[in-house]
Amino acid sequence: MTQPPRSNCMLMPALPRTVGQARSYTRWLLGTWRLEAMADTVELLVSELVTNAVTKTGITDEDPDYSCLIGKVNPIYLCVSRRVETLLIEVWDVSSTPPLKRTAAKADEGGRGLALVESLSKGWGSVVLETGGKIVWCECLIEDAG
Repeated sequence: MTQPPRSNCMLMPALPRTVGQARSYTRWLLGTWRLEAMADTVELLVSELVTNAVTKTGITDEDPDYSCLIGKVNPIYLCVSRRVETLLIEVWDVSSTPPLKRTAAKADEGGRGLALVESLSKGWGSVVLETGGKIVWCECLIEDAG
């Protein structure tokens, strides 16, 4: 008997601390689905996608004055869906600019995230929405975890 798809989503502010919260949420979610063996890989994928969303649409100051941010922080939406054979990770943000995978030089501090997502997932992509923003997604085979 196959299980129906399950999804769990979380709305978060586009702030640097959100990346850690997204990782914790993902680890908890995988535990409830008894997919703990996938936790390290899926956490890393979530971290990369959420970091990109914060970098492109959020406040990147590591220690902002939170009292001044009310009403000024863009949202990020993380959705993790368990399907029969795959786990789908989707991150929505307000930017309509699709992500571009690039080759980082050895000295570059960034630019490796999407290459990492590509190597750890079954596939990835993005969809620019007519209603605004975009969804960047990746998919993992459940049997390949660990």
